[in-house]
Amino acid sequence: MALSDSIPNALTVDVEDYFHVSGFADRIARSDWGHYESRVEASTDRLLDVFQESNVQATFFILGWVADRYPKLVRRIAAGGHELASHGYWHQLVYDLTPDEFAQDISRSKAAIAEASGVEVTAYRAPSFSITEKSMWALDILAEQGFRVDSSIFPISGHHRYGFPGAPKEIHEIETATDTILEFPPSAWSRGRAHVPIGGGYFRLFPLKLTLKAINAVRREGRPAMFYTHPWEFDPDQPIVDGIGWKNRKRHYIGLRRTKSRIEKMLLAFRFDTMSAVLSTVLRGELKRQERVEQLN
Repeated sequence: MALSDSIPNALTVDVEDYFHVSGFADRIARSDWGHYESRVEASTDRLLDVFQESNVQATFFILGWVADRYPKLVRRIAAGGHELASHGYWHQLVYDLTPDEFAQDISRSKAAIAEASGVEVTAYRAPSFSITEKSMWALDILAEQGFRVDSSIFPISGHHRYGFPGAPKEIHEIETATDTILEFPPSAWSRGRAHVPIGGGYFRLFPLKLTLKAINAVRREGRPAMFYTHPWEFDPDQPIVDGIGWKNRKRHYIGLRRTKSRIEKMLLAFRFDTMSAVLSTVLRGELKRQERVEQLN
């Protein structure tokens, strides 16, 4: 059943610098991050301007490393009416960490964002959507540390770094040892073995019409779409990192000059809001539906 027009789609941003991306991890050590030209403030401000002009709010999953170094940026994001959430601290793939290392990483990220903004975040997205079948244990730790919403489990196959084939595409609850986590999966339009993820490099690679078609398709299936992007995708003049391989180079740099105009057109075509606002609307509708069913019975 198609989704009601009253329910918006979720607009999300993973706040990280160009040298943080997983595709560069073999080339750029974390210990060297401080030696690279940081462009995250300017690129995020560019994105904030786009959202302000479009009169839309988003959920910003902020890397703790960024929050520690640019607290004023975190405060500018919050001042724009946007939702703050955690993207971890060091941008490490969850399945490459031990449970103790993961617990330390998210705790440090949560503290950095709180120190910068005064906001205690309760939503999380793993770097590169790296909660997969081999790292579902991470949800127990998230719940232990007070996280209530996750957006890390991408229900697709075929990507070398992420994907959980067979995972629910719908917003759903996951029981952990401590509490319930509400999972809001990233969106993709799937036709057989073909997938059109909504956002990221796919947004720059595919024609805009295909992304708009994918959003419509997801909504016709009864789900709000989840769009994701990064500030560095709005920075076509960022430095070129050498030695990263042609696949990573293509994935990272393709279409950077058209990201801004494309997202402006997308925001005109569909309604978007923060992840929590979408969840609130969806859950409120579900509660009303259950009440009607109970009345009929």
